[in-house]
Amino acid sequence: MSDEKLISPSGGHQGMILVVEDDQNTAALVAAYLQREGFATTIVHDGGAAVAVARECVPVFVILDVMLPNVEGWEICRTLRSFSDVPIMMLTAREEELDRIAGLAMGADDYLVKPFSPRELVERVKAILRRSRPAPARPDLLLSLDGLELDPVKLRVTRDGRPVALTGSEYKILLALMGAPGRVFPREELLNHCYPKGEAVIDRVIDVHIGKLRQKIEDDPARPRFILTVRGYGYRFSDE
Repeated sequence: MSDEKLISPSGGHQGMILVVEDDQNTAALVAAYLQREGFATTIVHDGGAAVAVARECVPVFVILDVMLPNVEGWEICRTLRSFSDVPIMMLTAREEELDRIAGLAMGADDYLVKPFSPRELVERVKAILRRSRPAPARPDLLLSLDGLELDPVKLRVTRDGRPVALTGSEYKILLALMGAPGRVFPREELLNHCYPKGEAVIDRVIDVHIGKLRQKIEDDPARPRFILTVRGYGYRFSDE
């Protein structure tokens, strides 16, 4: 089995879910149900590629089959937990209690036995995400990192004590990103922050706003420290 991966161009306002499953029919079915709920999906059929794809795509959730070519799901789960707290659901054809305990002990958040209902899988995913996602930033809480400060009460942004003049859209984007450092925001979600009434704009307008923001807050916009690009997906604010 090759280390093929498929990145879905549809959906995505709920975040991207990585589906690691060697059975192509099962993977396609799971992805279809997730996309109906607004999730983007990346499918990997080979265990050997799963960790590298997870590092590159920064998913909000991982659905991980236990029995995979090259590297078993147990090992992938253990490796993911060494650098990420992304929620993980294990899929397996075995019902033994020891398997469920092993998966949970290695850091999995849930365990689903095949054959399963795709609708149940989606509802479990949504429930886990509701519990695991950080609460939104308090509207009165000063946000600060390495000299960059955003005061939501005074609607003011400063860098090393100097005021930074932002447009309304730039401010809304920065507020969303700084309010959830480390979380990846797809362009569509950032569009919703900027244009909540659903104005007709292309998603690449976010790239323009991000470029201008970087010019105003970064020491070197070509090598940003604050607003980081997640290739092919969106942006996140540094959590380091």
